[in-house]
Amino acid sequence: MAAMRIAVFASGQGSNFGALAEAAKQQRLEGASLELLVCDKPEAPVVERARAAGVDTFVFRPKEYPSREAHDSEILSELRRRGIELIVLAGYMRIITPVLVEPFYGRMVNVHPSLLPAFPGVNGMKQALEYGVKLTGVTVHYVDGGLDSGPIIAQRVVEVVEGETLETLAPRMHAAERQLLPWVVGRIAAGAVTLNGRNVVVN
Repeated sequence: MAAMRIAVFASGQGSNFGALAEAAKQQRLEGASLELLVCDKPEAPVVERARAAGVDTFVFRPKEYPSREAHDSEILSELRRRGIELIVLAGYMRIITPVLVEPFYGRMVNVHPSLLPAFPGVNGMKQALEYGVKLTGVTVHYVDGGLDSGPIIAQRVVEVVEGETLETLAPRMHAAERQLLPWVVGRIAAGAVTLNGRNVVVN
């Protein structure tokens, strides 16, 4: 069976991209290959991370397009040209339009810093702390076009300790993301994840 071809979408530092690249290097992605980084910020550190890892980049400036649909159409063409089979959103800070969601439904995943369905949207960690939860965590889910509303694939719990702040919680949350995301991608690449409605089974 041919290796699954993956595109990672990211906008910032790229720590999750780095975790995926390292997992691929260590053969922990079931042979899947990182073929492309898609980034909406040419100056983002993740772009240099991708180049250092030998991964091609598709970098664009959203303001140069008349609409979100316009840049998503160009991205879709690039993905199809490269035979991309799975999209991994790893800190990508743009709304994805149906132009991309529909052709890749069931083949696009996102990592989110809360135990969904609690605290979707931006600042999931901050929302959880302000609410006063004792347990939070990270979620990897399929993307369905809603606000972090797609079927949940896997979650990892992170305990909130007394006197917790964003500064103390964030490193543990990021570590959980870097562990969970490559594991999920490896399971998908192995054909071990089944999506049936909202129910996801991981073998």
